[in-house]
Amino acid sequence: MTGYPVLNAVVFAVLGVLVFLAVSSILVKVAPFDLWKEIVHERNVAAAILAGALALGLCWIVAAAMH
Repeated sequence: MTGYPVLNAVVFAVLGVLVFLAVSSILVKVAPFDLWKEIVHERNVAAAILAGALALGLCWIVAAAMH
């Protein structure tokens, strides 16, 4: 990208957040249930694990791209 490592990190961080938001919104629309309601109100551990796995998976992809 550029010769400035800090600028590269900021660009990848912004792109990572945008990808995370896009995939999260797709997951919420595709899921046959209200994810936030299941996690907060119903205390559904499986739904919370699904959301956490999504976040970790995207973080690993962004970290690998930055490395």
